Amino acid sequence: AVAALIWGSHTIKVLCSYGIGTGVPSAGMIAFGSGIIAMLLATKFNVLAPIVAVILGAVIGLILGYLSNDVLNMKIPAMVQALTEMAVVGALTLMGLAVMITGSFTFAGLTTGTVRILGFISVPSYQVSFIGGGLTAVAFLLGAIAIQHPFNACLGPGWKQDRMLMLSAECGFLSMIAAAVMSFAMVNAISALISLIVALICWGYTYYQYILLSKRDAFAWLDTKPIPDMEGH
Repeated sequence: AVAALIWGSHTIKVLCSYGIGTGVPSAGMIAFGSGIIAMLLATKFNVLAPIVAVILGAVIGLILGYLSNDVLNMKIPAMVQALTEMAVVGALTLMGLAVMITGSFTFAGLTTGTVRILGFISVPSYQVSFIGGGLTAVAFLLGAIAIQHPFNACLGPGWKQDRMLMLSAECGFLSMIAAAVMSFAMVNAISALISLIVALICWGYTYYQYILLSKRDAFAWLDTKPIPDMEGH
């Protein structure tokens, strides 16, 4: 999921370099809006789901790119390729988060959960699942915010590619922390704890590296306080 988000941030940078700055949030939304269709359809193919998700995402993105350029007449040179890539990114990110939360990317694994009665009787429950519990919406937002924030945050005359991509990784691991916390309700505690520890360590490292890169590129680094002191006090 993090690798896909880094790829997606670069694609958004390419697309929005044509002057559609306000299109950054909408690019993130269309990436995951199209990606979730590909991801859900791909879950029916069991172990082949990731490969099918890439293919379906590319097809859906290609169609959206064609409609944007030739029907809506946006005429942006990178539009078709960018929307194709972002649909694939959205599908892979959602599938990655789904696997982290539930331990599965099959349709049955994402739609079926179990509830224990009296501590030992397990009863199937569709409400306690990735799709039935509405976790698709949470994963959608975790991915969409992570993919659109880095370019927006780093945009400007001091923009640097490595700083933006490091922020992409940091946002991806931050989303992984939230996904790891949710996974405690879906998978065994040991697996969820390992996911959480890995996400926390990787987030801490990428955040530290992003601060170093920000200091490198900044004209001046002022350590401002949350509540500034009043002059004369």
